[in-house]
Amino acid sequence: MNEEYDVIVLGTGLTECILSGIMSVKGKKVLHMDRNSYYGGESASITPLEDLFKRFSLPGSPPDSMGKGRDWNVDLIPKFLMANGQLVRMLLITQVTRYLDFKVIEGSFVYKKGSIYKVPSTETEALASSLMGLFEKRRFRKFLVFVANFDQNDPKTLEGVDPNKTTMRDVYKKFDLGQDVVDFTGHALALYRTDDYLDQPCMESINRIKLYSESLARYGKSPYLYPLYGLGELPQGFARLSAIYGGTYMLNKPIEEIVIENGKVVGVKSEGEIARCKQLICDPSYIKDHAKKVGQVIRVICIMSHPIKNTSDANSCQIIIPQNQVNRKHDIYVCMISYAHNVAAQGKYVAIISTTVETNDPEKEIKPALDLLEPVEQKFVSISDMYAPTDMGSDSQIFISRSYDATTHFETTCDDIKDIYKRMTGTEFDFAEMERKKNDIFGDAADQ
Repeated sequence: MNEEYDVIVLGTGLTECILSGIMSVKGKKVLHMDRNSYYGGESASITPLEDLFKRFSLPGSPPDSMGKGRDWNVDLIPKFLMANGQLVRMLLITQVTRYLDFKVIEGSFVYKKGSIYKVPSTETEALASSLMGLFEKRRFRKFLVFVANFDQNDPKTLEGVDPNKTTMRDVYKKFDLGQDVVDFTGHALALYRTDDYLDQPCMESINRIKLYSESLARYGKSPYLYPLYGLGELPQGFARLSAIYGGTYMLNKPIEEIVIENGKVVGVKSEGEIARCKQLICDPSYIKDHAKKVGQVIRVICIMSHPIKNTSDANSCQIIIPQNQVNRKHDIYVCMISYAHNVAAQGKYVAIISTTVETNDPEKEIKPALDLLEPVEQKFVSISDMYAPTDMGSDSQIFISRSYDATTHFETTCDDIKDIYKRMTGTEFDFAEMERKKNDIFGDAADQ
């Protein structure tokens, strides 16, 4: 422990584990510690089920109807992976995919006037969808073709739209799309949580819709993937990558002090010993006075014995409730997975509702989502503060990750990783730098 490291990482959340993996691959000497006895920090998957009951201070133990406690791996933070998104790229380049198995989520649904509708995933589905009338469908199809062909470097594809000046509101107007279609495009395809994007330049929105379409094109049912045994497998996969490159891991390590001299981090004290470092990466819980609260997220884990109504009995799905359908500023999300993903006992389903808190009664805010899930056997409610760093690390060399937000995918987490990487190294993040050159070596192969 009394050694000098290039980088010390505190907390084994996904952001921290990916960064320690990247730094190890880059040849840095990394020490990674966590005060908990399990991997994942805020983004852990809890097993057995008894531990989830304890974590939420529920009296007694889970009823027998919930099967074996060990059959459960329940995510604390609900998210899916975009099939063509940044996290999948990171997994492929680092070959962490070999430690994980993924399933495609069976469908994405959107809420409209009290009912849910499948988000059309093909042209045929779009034409058959009851979300839009016939003429609206034609206009929507033209819009999708425009987005698919859009290339800011090819003026012929722009059709008079300036990617850096024309607002998304004006692009919708150009195609004469009605309010319901605008809602569903912005929230179920571009995956915005609020309507602020409407008055911003359209380039980002167009790229988001492209990401959705390209992700969808990969597997067909939906653009989302989910790892068997839960999201807690992701940080562990990257931790393993770091270990192959010489990273040192210590769980169950109480962190007594982050040692700072002349405004710069020099080490971390744990159990009376000091490990020295040049740079420190950590989640906000390890250094609260260098971060500020930027909001709250409510997440409600619901255990059920049935699929969600009107989803064609899908064993996994996502439901998006656009904010103005329920008079809110932020969307409400439902991510559902089940025993088919090795995260629940046979015949059981886990749906997790999440949204950004807007009032003093967060549980009332998620009622429209809860109504879609009834009957629920057991629910676990958490309200978490979200933190962002106030110290960007340029002097202190302390790099603090942002809390996980209410989005249902990892794109914002990857943006944070790229941002921390740039602040730490002074250079733009390059996916190619993550490419691994070493293999795991087991058994006999190690002796050759």
